Amino acid sequence: MEIGWMRNQRQRQVLIFFVLLRLSGAGAQLGPYSVVEETERGFFVANLGKDLGVGLTVLSTRGARIISQGNKDHLQLKVQTGDLLINEKLDREELCGPLDPCVLHFQVLMEKPLEIFQAELRVRDINDHSPVFTEREMVLKILENSPLGSAFPLKNALDLDVGSNNVQKYEISPNSHFRVLTSNRSDGRKYPELVLDKELDREEGPEFRLTLTALDGGSPPRSGTTQVRVEVVDINDNAPEFEQALYKVQIPEDSPTGSLVVTVSARDLDSGVNGKVSYTLFQPSEDTSKILEVNPTTGEIQLTTQVDYETTRSYEVDIEATDGGGLSGKCTLLLQVVDVNDNAPEVTVSALTSPIPENSPETVVAVFSVSDPDSGDNGKTVSSIQDDLPFLLKPSVKNFYTLVTKGALDREAKAEYNITITFTDLGTPRLKTKCNIMVLVSDVNDNAPTFTQTSYTLFIRENNSPALHMGSVSATDRDSGSNAQVTYSLLPPQDPHLPLASLVSINADNGHLFALRSLDYEALRAFEFRVGAIDAGSPALSSEALVRVVVVDENDNSPFVLYPLQNDSAPCTELVPRAAEAGYLVTKVVAVDSDSGQNAWLSYQLLKATEPGLFSVWAHNGEVRTARLLSERDAAKHRLVVLVKDNGEPPMSASVTLHVLLVDGFSQPYLPLPDVDPDEAQADSLTIYLVIALASVSSLFLFSVLLFVGVRLCRRNRAASVGRCSVPEGHFPGHFVDVSGTGTLSHSYQYEVCLTGGSGTSEFKFLKPIMPDFPPQGTTSEIKESHTFRNSFGFNY
Repeated sequence: MEIGWMRNQRQRQVLIFFVLLRLSGAGAQLGPYSVVEETERGFFVANLGKDLGVGLTVLSTRGARIISQGNKDHLQLKVQTGDLLINEKLDREELCGPLDPCVLHFQVLMEKPLEIFQAELRVRDINDHSPVFTEREMVLKILENSPLGSAFPLKNALDLDVGSNNVQKYEISPNSHFRVLTSNRSDGRKYPELVLDKELDREEGPEFRLTLTALDGGSPPRSGTTQVRVEVVDINDNAPEFEQALYKVQIPEDSPTGSLVVTVSARDLDSGVNGKVSYTLFQPSEDTSKILEVNPTTGEIQLTTQVDYETTRSYEVDIEATDGGGLSGKCTLLLQVVDVNDNAPEVTVSALTSPIPENSPETVVAVFSVSDPDSGDNGKTVSSIQDDLPFLLKPSVKNFYTLVTKGALDREAKAEYNITITFTDLGTPRLKTKCNIMVLVSDVNDNAPTFTQTSYTLFIRENNSPALHMGSVSATDRDSGSNAQVTYSLLPPQDPHLPLASLVSINADNGHLFALRSLDYEALRAFEFRVGAIDAGSPALSSEALVRVVVVDENDNSPFVLYPLQNDSAPCTELVPRAAEAGYLVTKVVAVDSDSGQNAWLSYQLLKATEPGLFSVWAHNGEVRTARLLSERDAAKHRLVVLVKDNGEPPMSASVTLHVLLVDGFSQPYLPLPDVDPDEAQADSLTIYLVIALASVSSLFLFSVLLFVGVRLCRRNRAASVGRCSVPEGHFPGHFVDVSGTGTLSHSYQYEVCLTGGSGTSEFKFLKPIMPDFPPQGTTSEIKESHTFRNSFGFNY
């Protein structure tokens, strides 16, 4: 039951706890402990409670447990007694292979607070394997003329044990020609060499059968045997000789299959069959035979499969060169595997805390370990997290790290953090492993609602329908849940005369604003009010924003003609002299529009005329001018209808009727009489009398005609003056705008307003603009000296 409880504890993926690291105790070393391999399960190794110096209850309450490398369950800890026990049989050969000593590293992890203790368990070897030869019989060919003391290498025996339990010596059955010599390889392995003690004679003994025995150093020692058959070869002068006795080669572990390792070469001075050399691997181990092959003809040695530095770092094998006569020579190939950075760091998360309350002080978020099976710089790792996160990565004990917060977190700034922890080794190229951790932050009510804008400007067209949706205001609360529920309301207006309650309403849930009645641009062009937003937190927090409503004008007003006014009194008549040139200013139509913008842009056009082509109207300022010179054939009276139209959509218009009277001598000066020739004074007296009489009659007639014309003109001017100065009762529309160049009250003209009393009402007289640049008929001096005409508007020409 205790074992099941410990297994459940190790399978937990998230541990929620807060830890304080005790720097004085972190990383303490325990042991080393040792145990003999093949020890039965449950064997007592040590009492960790005593070694740690803590009581039994401390181990239980602090959740002490064992973390083994590679998550292997070799050991178990009984927290009730503090005993460290063997959890399963340990086979040293399976765990460590040929490595000696065999050390298993593990950690003792104690929580509440967190402490990690490094420890190691050494598995001692026992002599449980006997030496074994790979071949039941070895055949050795020796020349009969081999000198005494010649040594012939034999294939060594394999023993899975290490140290003194491995092969220590070789023995050979008694004989009169050979003895065996035990030699050492560079890796510590021992191999036999057959040494010739007595000269051979093929005729006397062509073959010898010997028993080779390999003995290990165990107690009692174990042994293995094989048969050695020595064939005495008839004389062959030269055996193959390699160019190098030792070929030392380095090859990267990522070399592909088929890569050339090295080319060995042996030379035989013999000729014919005896000089032909073939190459073979001499007694390769099982691992070596799987990765190497030699071309028997060329001596090229190639990889048959990829090598792995983390599995085997070097290989040593003998290469045998044999000629056609059976003589052979040997060399040694030492293949060293060069580590490449082919393993990324491995990360294991041991503890994780989430969520974390906002405004909490420094807190441990996670505990994890990292390892890299590569060697040197390839196995060294560095760790990092994003720079923009409020977290720190702190190294703990060997290969252990803790992730802690820099300070208090703000959920409104960020409610969750996706932390990517990157572990990078120092190899080339650098390999990295990323570990993603999601950390959530819980909320408190510490933020007031915030409007998306400090002020809103809404545009609504006049004459709108009641309950029209004008727009919306929006406020957000950075809190969550009920703390983020926002309610909207209208705040009392600062202007006490503004009837806000009858103008606008607001939806308390979504902030939609509605116009309660139809708005009139000419009556109310804009108004302002404030909107409040309050959340549902406790205590409730609120904020406010300014809303400005701008009424957009529509083209709902026709142009109003200021001059000439159209009423029921005498019509407006303009006098134009027949001597006027083309372009003569007859009058100016003045109109305004109470709308604004392009709705108030006015244009003028001549709609009807008694004689088309005689008069023209300027489209932008309303000036009525003659289009050509006047002639005697033109009618005296003309009626013009001028259309005034705004630029709205749809456009609205008004028309005005003008009466124009063409008069003779309107601007012609009186001419002086010519002087009498002195010679005529001496004429006949009768002729003089007749001339005087005729002149008198003519003068009387001319005076009568002028008097008659003068009286008529005075009456007509008086009637026209009264018509022009008459203004209908009432008031003019307000909001008249002076827009230069658009036809309304241009600054280039001056108007006089006459105020007369009578019956308690006011009358206005709009006078025709002064045109100082008009050039009348005749010379300037003649006009100034002989004639001055003052029309009904009181302007001098």
